[in-house]
Amino acid sequence: MERVLGIGGYFLRATDPVALSAWYRDCLGLDTDEHGLWQQPAGPTVFAAFEAGTDYFGSPAQQTMLNFRVRDLAAMLAQLRAKGAAVAEETQAMDGVGEFGWVTDPEGNRIELWQPA
Repeated sequence: MERVLGIGGYFLRATDPVALSAWYRDCLGLDTDEHGLWQQPAGPTVFAAFEAGTDYFGSPAQQTMLNFRVRDLAAMLAQLRAKGAAVAEETQAMDGVGEFGWVTDPEGNRIELWQPA
C-alpha cells in the first residue's frame, strides 16, 4: 500500500492574502519563500478527527485548525500579545503530550500552538 509521507501544505482562503501571509511571518515567525515554501525542522505531527459539533476550533464555521509546534509556549504567547494578536487567556497541559495555547489570526482562524512534552 502506498502511504503519504507527510503534510505537503496547508492552504487558507483570505480576503487579503498578502496581509495574512505577513501576519504569519511577523507574528509567528513563519519563514516562507515567495511561493510559501517553508522548511521546518523534523518533529511529530498529529492528524486527528474531531466530532462535528466540537467547539475546540472556535467558530463553528471553522472546519479545520492549524497546529504549530513551538519551543517555548509562554514566550510565544507573550510575543503574540505584544504584537496585539488575539490570544486566548487559557492554556492547557496534557500529561505526556505537552502544553497548548491558542491565537486567532486576523481572518478569524483559530490556531493551536503546541509545546510538546
